[in-house]
Amino acid sequence: MTQVDPFHVDILVAGAGAAGLSAAIALDQAGFSVACAGLIDRRANGRTVALFEASLRFYKSLGLWPRFRDKAAALEKIAMVDATNARFRAPSVSFAASEIGLSAFGANIENNVLVDGLAETAAARSRLALCQSLIEDICFDDDDVRATLADGRRIRAKLVVAADGRGSLARTRANIDARSWTYPQVALTALLAHAKPHRNISTEFHTRSGPCTLVPLRPHGEKLHRSSLVWLMSAADAERRRNLAPGELAREIELQVGGLLGAMELDGPCGFFPMAGMSVAKLFGRRIALIGEAAHVFPPLAAQGLNLSLRDIAALVETLEDARADGKDIGAAASLKAYGTARRGDISLRTNGVDILNRSLLTEFLPVDLMRGAGFFAFSMIGPLRRALMREGVLTHQTLPRLMQARPRRGAVATGG
Repeated sequence: MTQVDPFHVDILVAGAGAAGLSAAIALDQAGFSVACAGLIDRRANGRTVALFEASLRFYKSLGLWPRFRDKAAALEKIAMVDATNARFRAPSVSFAASEIGLSAFGANIENNVLVDGLAETAAARSRLALCQSLIEDICFDDDDVRATLADGRRIRAKLVVAADGRGSLARTRANIDARSWTYPQVALTALLAHAKPHRNISTEFHTRSGPCTLVPLRPHGEKLHRSSLVWLMSAADAERRRNLAPGELAREIELQVGGLLGAMELDGPCGFFPMAGMSVAKLFGRRIALIGEAAHVFPPLAAQGLNLSLRDIAALVETLEDARADGKDIGAAASLKAYGTARRGDISLRTNGVDILNRSLLTEFLPVDLMRGAGFFAFSMIGPLRRALMREGVLTHQTLPRLMQARPRRGAVATGG
């Protein structure tokens, strides 16, 4: 894109993480002129993204999934194990994608690999301005949005899509209130190589400090068996483990998961992330729409984070396409109302559900243990309930946006491949 100072676009995407880059590419492909501003974080920190079926459909609709398919591991089964040492232990539960007609629930990919690929795709789009600079200031007027970047460039747009994280400058400047809270937990993230195959099974151990989850990864070089780890623990335990030698930390992980995958070694640097939650008063305003962690934050249980953000993006693209087709101003609050209506229920369900599950693990109150155990038993024994839970996790009960609706080839069944 030829840039003048200031340069004008239909939409400014604030933030260049996985959500911001995905939004910029989707909006560009929908025919809007787009600028995406933010620093691209390509660091390897042990974080991965489990993309469920609806998210794979999103990337397939954009023509992006072939770029990532061979770098991701299929998630064919999900197992949940009660490791709380509660007096009444909940039964283990296993879910298979085949029960709901899918070959896999989705696929797991390293976060930096996904961001790298999205950034390269965005940079190659001739009409998309990828500005690798933070937004320093942003002002909302009746007719447009004016942003100044840290490198001095200025951008004017009809709409800003805030994908700039939980501390969103765009959200703050738009005077949209956010409510934040913290949890007494830190998440340890790591990539692991191990002796035994994962068999495309993701296993989540529910402990008194939170979940400890192993998620399949693709082989890399001579390391044939690999998984990612997200382990929630107390701040004190996190600080102690941060100072362990790699071999010592690997042994503690082996012990925590009961030797499920055999001998382990760390396959790269680890990350430590304090756990928090956040919700916003509204998802849109005059000339702004919130997506991703600018709109919702919760602990990494059930791999809902980026999947929820991609549903935000798909719904927003649909809202803006419809507004444009009707000749409406895409930045007007009235045009964005359909986006807020489409997303509020899904976001509330995930935020509250994850909060309740996480807090239930942290308490040793017997009635809570009994309720959790009863839930696990029901999911284990009642087939329709199991299948409903699985579908809700990977597709949601609501009508999916157009970018996430299945478009199977003739004679084929849409899968997580």
